[in-house]
Amino acid sequence: MRMYDIIARKRDGHELSDEEIAFFVGGYVAGDVPDYQAAALCMAIFLRGMTARETGCLTAAMARSGETVDLSSLPGVTVDKHSTGGVGDKTTLVVAPLVASCGVTVAKMSGRGLGHTGGTLDKLEAIPGLSVRQGPERFLQIARECGCAVVGQTDDLVPADRKLYALRDVTATVNSIPLIASSVMSKKLAAGPQCILLDVKCGSGAFMKDEGSALELAQAMVAIGEQAGRHTVALVTDMSRPLGNAIGNALEVMEACEALRGKAPEDLESTCVELAATLLSMAGKGSLAACRALARRQIANGEAFAKLGEMVRLQGGDPACLSDFSRFAQPAASREVRASRAGWICHMDTERVGVASMELGAGRARIDDAIDHAAGIVLAHKTGDHVRRGELLATLHASSDARLDAGEATLREAVSLCDERPPDTPHLLARVSAEGVEWLGWAARPSVRA
Repeated sequence: MRMYDIIARKRDGHELSDEEIAFFVGGYVAGDVPDYQAAALCMAIFLRGMTARETGCLTAAMARSGETVDLSSLPGVTVDKHSTGGVGDKTTLVVAPLVASCGVTVAKMSGRGLGHTGGTLDKLEAIPGLSVRQGPERFLQIARECGCAVVGQTDDLVPADRKLYALRDVTATVNSIPLIASSVMSKKLAAGPQCILLDVKCGSGAFMKDEGSALELAQAMVAIGEQAGRHTVALVTDMSRPLGNAIGNALEVMEACEALRGKAPEDLESTCVELAATLLSMAGKGSLAACRALARRQIANGEAFAKLGEMVRLQGGDPACLSDFSRFAQPAASREVRASRAGWICHMDTERVGVASMELGAGRARIDDAIDHAAGIVLAHKTGDHVRRGELLATLHASSDARLDAGEATLREAVSLCDERPPDTPHLLARVSAEGVEWLGWAARPSVRA
């Protein structure tokens, strides 16, 4: 078998066999397939696509390329959720302890932020003392003891994805549904949960900008999970505006704590409750309606918030900071941004809002950039709100006036004011499962590419 022939077959639109896909993945990880041939195949896939069978086979081969996690020693059903990334997306910090407080084990390996999107590990590391670097045995011990653990993945988990993503990033082949789906799902399959919930973001702050692409990605990932024997569901959710009001690591942890006390902004509350209810229902805790009620009850009685404190303590963090926010790192400089005119906020370029947060120091442009955990944005208003001239739009936090200047300029570019009230848009758009698509917020089915 020759890599040249595999590239040519995909270039010409043919379906690759299981053996050809396994040859490529195994050879690339071993160093027998050079970067230029792997890049050529990625471009052929980008242009020609892959069938559901090919995508599932590619995902399975990538998942087998390194170590896998065995969660069988954990009690009951094990669940995990993954977000495709957005701005202000702190749902894991709310959903993981909320679901664990209901008796369902959440053993999650998470990632870091890059560019305009935030990462759960960076947020957790804003908690004084907390470590996301836990060995395999300690990871399982924490999950067994308190029902939830959120840690960083090891270098030996899915090395094929790490190599392929770095290559795709520099060869303009990132934006391919089969390659995105296999990247996400290979890590989920290798991490071992029985149930997988995918939060597929859609809109100006998401990787998938339009509804059709988001739905197509959700369907592809659900098909992969089900094909691999994992109960998989996807929610397509809105990212045409930041989720919640806080953007930045310590700021988002604080807002997650408020959400677990029942004080979340409405968009964050509804999204987290729906994610938690879906996971609970997947784990056999009842109907969606019953699980929504259960989730809200666990917030109201304080058990979900207590569970977050328990996880933080077991991972070496200071649980007292979850109630006393002064224990978090404090910003060296802050600034209020006020409206230059009266009007309705008719649009937020959410990606630009994320870039503004990155310029303040809350994110990284390169993987080795340092994070300022105290930096970020607290929004006072979002799309659909009316503001008066001089009214507060947002408060910025950074380490210097120069960073505040850069962040303010980008934030002002991202916010559009108009004289007419914009239409309301839903937070929850669709639920995708093996049974099909349930339309939640879309009035009509969006067009989906064949």
